[in-house]
Amino acid sequence: MQHAAPVDTAVTVADDPQARALLQQAFENTARWQPDFRGFSADLTVNTNGQLVSGTVVVKGPREVTVQLPDEAIQKWAQEQIGMIAVHRAPRKFEESDGKHRLTMEAGDEHPLGRRLDVHGDGMQSFYRIKDHRITQINRKMPHVAFTINVEESSTTQDQKQLTTKYTVYYFAPQDGKLRNVESFTDAHVRVGSSDLPATRRIISYENGAVLVRTLTFTNHKLLG
Repeated sequence: MQHAAPVDTAVTVADDPQARALLQQAFENTARWQPDFRGFSADLTVNTNGQLVSGTVVVKGPREVTVQLPDEAIQKWAQEQIGMIAVHRAPRKFEESDGKHRLTMEAGDEHPLGRRLDVHGDGMQSFYRIKDHRITQINRKMPHVAFTINVEESSTTQDQKQLTTKYTVYYFAPQDGKLRNVESFTDAHVRVGSSDLPATRRIISYENGAVLVRTLTFTNHKLLG
């Protein structure tokens, strides 16, 4: 069965300067590693429902994450998780991310998580909610999965930037909107030099008919030169 191609709304809507300014302010208010960040190494312990494995991790960038653990499956999972952290924390410019698309927003802001802001032309039907100068919800839809991220708690860094400490991800089937899974993330960070590095991450999810709780614990951080 053939599916209709998604409509590229970027060619049919006008960019809203107010929406652009609002999203850029929230983007620039988000904590990221500094432009000259070279990466870090740390000892790593993964706890899966009480079963512990320990090893090391080296993070040089979003696509340069090396995890060494004695369990191959847990090593692969940990590498994916830490790679996701690195993607979100890596330095980048607004014009290189959402700023390269056309942006619009709803008129009302009565929603508990703030005003809806749509990104047109990114191929994922992305939209955000923004409140108090920060992104509180992220929505994306891809061929095989759609998801909503609700940002529940954040901390303020020494640089007066917002660093998310708790969020929940809802995964849906894009065809019928049925809920597939929910993951709850709780993060803590440690300041090393001028960088806020991951200290712990706890993930609660539902897999194979049971609730699964995993933690990643980072210790002995060392910045790479």
